[in-house]
Amino acid sequence: MRLLRALRRRILTPNVRETRMEVRGFTVTNDAAKSLLETVGSSFLEGYGYAAEAPHAAAAEPRLETVPTQFRGFAYEGAAMALAMRDGLRVGRPRHVADLLAGRGDAHAYMAYVGVGWAMARLPRFRWNRLYAPDPLLRWLVLDGYGFHQAYFRTARYVYAAYQPARFPWPGDDRTGYAARAIDQGIGRALWFVGGTDVDRVGELIGGFAPERRADLYAGAGLAATYAGGATEAELVRFHYAAGRHQGQLAQGSAFAAGARVRAGLLVPHNEVATSVFCGMSTTEAAKVTDAALSRAQPSATHPAYESWRLAIAEEFRHRR
Repeated sequence: MRLLRALRRRILTPNVRETRMEVRGFTVTNDAAKSLLETVGSSFLEGYGYAAEAPHAAAAEPRLETVPTQFRGFAYEGAAMALAMRDGLRVGRPRHVADLLAGRGDAHAYMAYVGVGWAMARLPRFRWNRLYAPDPLLRWLVLDGYGFHQAYFRTARYVYAAYQPARFPWPGDDRTGYAARAIDQGIGRALWFVGGTDVDRVGELIGGFAPERRADLYAGAGLAATYAGGATEAELVRFHYAAGRHQGQLAQGSAFAAGARVRAGLLVPHNEVATSVFCGMSTTEAAKVTDAALSRAQPSATHPAYESWRLAIAEEFRHRR
């Protein structure tokens, strides 16, 4: 059985070479940024490998917990992708992602849902009904993960050609057309990687998209800048200023990252720098804003409760500035 699990890991796990900046053709700002972003990618694949090889989700947890604090969330994201792939490919009831969220993965729920979105991008559409994303609020993060994956691996189409699907088939009950916007939020996160954490380059990339898409892209970039890091305080200040009327969305994305870090107990110094610049407060305080805004997360005829939540957060930061 151990040999079979090792074989499964080898077959299912993508090659770490695919996370190298030169392979992806992404901007290399400096050696430190390159090292950071490549370590994010290798940590993701480390977590993926642990979950691909483990007999069940709980068996992967001890190894996931050994990943350094700064990168552990990415490892859980990768683990969720691997488990979602296993759910999508197996016969019988999907159970692996459910088991992850029932254990230590619950603290990394945001990252886990994003990881399920990575699996969505790799699974055939007729298997998407196997994906486990039970929370009606957080399930939009699956599409965030899908958008990140597409922009990261299909950069020419999703970034430089600014492709946007006219209609997306998941979730099946989406009558508001919000799926494309959730995907854009993931594309915005990926732009932080494509631009190599160079705030001027990331802003330039966002400027290549239609104006009505930029709010969601800035939100995604703000999340990545806060969660992953890679820019100095002065650079973040410049990015915040360049966001202009989208500063509220930038702060919203930053606060989402704060919420994910605080929930998982994975705070690191660059989180504090980013929320101080984008949100005007500490990471813990920014996370509390996201929690308080949950009471205003109500669906409407034009958007789901998830978007109401995001709007309430962005509005809160606009009032505080």
